[in-house]
This record gives sequence, C-alpha cells and structure tokens, in this order.
Amino acid sequence: MPDIIRLLPDNVSNQIAAGEVVQRPSSVAKELLENAIDANAKQIQLMVKEAGRNLIQVVDNGMGMSATDARMSFERHATSKIANTEDIFHIKTKGFRGEALASIAAVSQVELRTKKEEEEVGTQIIIEGGQLISQEVIHTPTGSSFQIKNLFYNVPARRKFLKSNSVEFRHVLDEFHRVALAHEDIQFQLYNNGEELLRLRSGSLLQRISDIFGRKIQNLLIPISEELEWVRLSGFVGKPESAKKTRGEQFLFVNHRFFKSTYFNKAVQDAFEGLIPQRYLPSFFLYIEIDIERIDVNIHPSKTEIKFEDESSIYALLRTAIKKSLGVYHVAPSLDFEQNQDWVFSIPKKDSPIEEPKIKINPAYNPFKENSKPFTKAEKLNVTEFYSSFRNDDITSDLFDAPSANNEENFLRLMNGRWMIEHKGQLWCIDPYRIHQTILYNKYIKSIKNHALSQQLLFPLERPVYDLEKEKLISIQSKLFAQGFDMQIEDDLLTITAIPSDILQEKVLDIIEELLYQLTEHSEEEFSVFFSKSVSKVSAKKRNEFIQSSQIRPIWEEFKNLEMPYLNPLNKKNYEIISIPNFE
Repeated sequence: MPDIIRLLPDNVSNQIAAGEVVQRPSSVAKELLENAIDANAKQIQLMVKEAGRNLIQVVDNGMGMSATDARMSFERHATSKIANTEDIFHIKTKGFRGEALASIAAVSQVELRTKKEEEEVGTQIIIEGGQLISQEVIHTPTGSSFQIKNLFYNVPARRKFLKSNSVEFRHVLDEFHRVALAHEDIQFQLYNNGEELLRLRSGSLLQRISDIFGRKIQNLLIPISEELEWVRLSGFVGKPESAKKTRGEQFLFVNHRFFKSTYFNKAVQDAFEGLIPQRYLPSFFLYIEIDIERIDVNIHPSKTEIKFEDESSIYALLRTAIKKSLGVYHVAPSLDFEQNQDWVFSIPKKDSPIEEPKIKINPAYNPFKENSKPFTKAEKLNVTEFYSSFRNDDITSDLFDAPSANNEENFLRLMNGRWMIEHKGQLWCIDPYRIHQTILYNKYIKSIKNHALSQQLLFPLERPVYDLEKEKLISIQSKLFAQGFDMQIEDDLLTITAIPSDILQEKVLDIIEELLYQLTEHSEEEFSVFFSKSVSKVSAKKRNEFIQSSQIRPIWEEFKNLEMPYLNPLNKKNYEIISIPNFE
C-alpha cells in the first residue's frame, strides 16, 4: 500500500493559514495598522474601496524596510519581533507570529513600497496569490505603503461569503477605532472610496475619544485612575444615563492592546449594579498597564484573547476603582440630609447632662378590646366563603382555571412568568414574551412592503450618535421613512420628529438601539427581516405583563393560527412539551 501522507505546497498551506488570520477585510486592515505602529510610525493613513474588497491601503511614516527585509516579510514565520522561545513571554509589539503578510499575500494582489530613512532609494514588491511577480528599485518617501487589491480573488468561495459593503466597512471602522483608541499619540486618517471620513489628531485620550464619538460624550465620562505595585488602571467610564442596550462604546486595553473579556466586562457591569436598568450596558474605555510577564497574548491568531496570571485581582481592581469614581463624582446614590430635616440630629450643648431616652408604655392598651366586639356565629366566615369572595373579585386573578364545558384549554401561570397549558392531551410550557414576539414579527414582515401611517411628535426625540452609528442609520434612513419614521442626523445628534402610528413613543429609542445592534451583522438589503425582529423584540409584552388567563388566551389563539413555530425570530424556544408520566 503506497504512502498517503505528504507535505502541502506552500501556496495551499498559506491559504489554510489565511483562513485564521484573514477572515474579512477588517482583519487585513488590523494587521497592516498594527505593523505600522510596530514600525514607530507617527502618521498613519488607512484607505479602503468597496469596503476593502477592491483595495485596502495603509501608508505610514515609520522606519521602513530594506530590500532584503521587504522580500523576507512575506515569508511564513518571518518576523523581526521575536527570535527565540523566551521572547514569546516578553512580547511588547503588536505582531509577533510572522504569519499575517504571508497569509494576506496568499489570497490577494499585494503591492509594497518601502524605504528606510538612511537610504536614498526604496523598494517596490508585487506579489499575486503568494507568488512574487516583481521586485525593483523606486523613489518613494520614508516609511511603507501596503496596497492589498482584490481580496480573495483566488478563493471565490471565501469572497462569496463576505457580507454587503456596508456591513464589511463597519467592521473595518471598528478595527480602526480600536487601534486609534490604543494610540492617542499617533495621527490617523481614514478614507472610504476616496472620501476622508476621519482625521484624528495626536493628543490626550479624552481628545481621541471625543474626536471619534463626538464632543457630547465628554460630559458623560467619569475618569478612572488606580495604581498598585504591579498594575495600573486608567481611562473613563460613562455615566449611567449613557448606558445602552447595544455593545458600542466598550473598550478594554492591556499595554495598549485591545482585547475582549466577558469576565472583565462583568466586573464593570457589577460596579454599575443598581445604577442602570437590567440588560443595559455601560460605556467604558479602560486601560490596564501590567508587567508583560504577567500576561500571555499568544492564545489566538486574532490576538484579542489574553490570559492573565491573576484574573481575580484584576476583576476586583476594575470593580473597586469604578465604584470609587462613581462615588467621588456623586453618581452613586447617597443620603441627602438636607432634603428631610427629620434626619438632622440635635447636638446637645456643652456641659449639658446626657439623659437616657425614655419609652412611654401604656400597660392598659389592648387592641382586641378597644371598640371591638367578638364575632357572633352568624358573622363568622368559613374557608369556602372566604375564598369564594376572592374568586368573584374582579381585581384578583385566579391562577387555576376550572375545566370548562366547551373544552377550552386550562392555563396555569408559573412564578417565572411562563405558563402551563393543557393542549391536545399534552402539557405545554410556553413563554408568552417570545410568543408575542413571534406574532408581532409575522405581522410586521407581512406589512413592511406597505407605507406605514406616521404620527408627528409634539416633542422630538434626541439621541447622540457617533460615526459608526451615523453610517448605519444613514444606510437605512429612506427605508425607515417608508415605515413612518422621520429623522435628521446632524453633527453628532439624531433627532426623530415622527414615528409609526402603531409604535409607542417610549419604545422608539429602544427600537433604534436594537436596529443598531442588528445592523452590526446585517446589511440594509436585509432590512425587512432585522426591522421586524427589532420592533417585535422591543414592542412585545414582557412576561410580568401576562397576569391573568384572559390576557394569555388571545395570544395563545393567535399563536395557534401561526401553526405554533418552535423558535421565535431570535431563534429562542417558544415552548417545551412536557411528558406526563403514566402512574398506572
């Protein structure tokens, strides 16, 4: 039997590696921006066309590369960042794996122009699909310019799975924000299809946050600063009124490297306990500086997962420092003794005797004898009469329905807001909130092609927005207008002057929040789906609003007309069928 194990060709192995490193255009932008920072650049430009499908270009004024280094940079595992195993645990640079450029070059057409300051001429390298096309001497400014053209041109299956341009550009913008927030001392520029979108000056962290998210955010930020012997925490958290339902302005950095951590996010959430509504998320820009030996960044090719030596101590530091700042800036609730004079303690005069407080007791007091007479037998109520008086009371609901003569289903409300229903000889446990979502979703998905009736607001609704949110809303503004919304976006403010007639005004801003969340992964072409999801999720009655069986019955009947789908629009279970044991 012949041998079957063989080495893969370099172009195949590079394309396989590209599947981890280059997931979408934003991955390329991130790697190139981080390379520019590692090259000590102080001015960085990012240019994209067609959301990065056709072009991603990063130009920097860093140290540049020699002709030999420029060619070697596209080889797998070629890097200037580490030299031996020990260096892996002392990583100070953004990159270190030596895989990014080789992976990018394997799935695109790359043109590199670079020059070192001490050299008179530079180098131009052109690579297509991992194959060197040309290398020549050219005149070019000091630094490097990477052009990545036609991403995934030789891997059509990968290119086919890219989202729309609007969705892909949002991911590019996300990565740009993360890098820019980690390095406020570097100037950044962002161009989309030839138009300058952002020009970020070098300066303080507060200036950088304001330049990205708008000046209005300055009044909503509380500074955080805490330092121990082995770790330092700094940055800002948003005031409770800036909390949102979507994950927008939530950034964690360690040693100027962006990372994700649900564990540390919970520490921030715990610090705001009691100050923001449930399911709302606080804004934060938090920077941890720690000895590089206490962390491990070599966890995942994306380098957004970081292992800490002592996670529990960092958790406690985050929670304590945020609570402290909320108290210092009078955000946390406190007693106000001036508000109620009854709380003011009287201070005795000097040298005056201190008397023990005395309690007056009336030993003759008997609550059962004052103005009361014992019940006669005729006045006494038995247990049956007592409960029947409540059963006939319109205010009180009966959780258990008696079997009816017309074979109606019986309903039982559980303590967690779910309901038990006997249906066709089976016991169904249903979630009324999710069922109502399903009903509303089907209603909106059918009526979305029609122009909805609109109601003018007496007082417009306002909400601050930043660049990424503005870009999302502008992409669907005309479609929202067709559904009854009338809104204007000027500077950093969204103003809503009209809303659909069948949507409550107090739900509108929550719907906008949900739309922004849905637009993170959906394009404007999928508007009918994510709009119906957003409106149904926000408008559906909560579980605690279904108290009486008369409230759940019509919802249940509508649900049965929809043939009782098992999952709601958000892929959550509407019900579970519980098997009833046979005791015979």
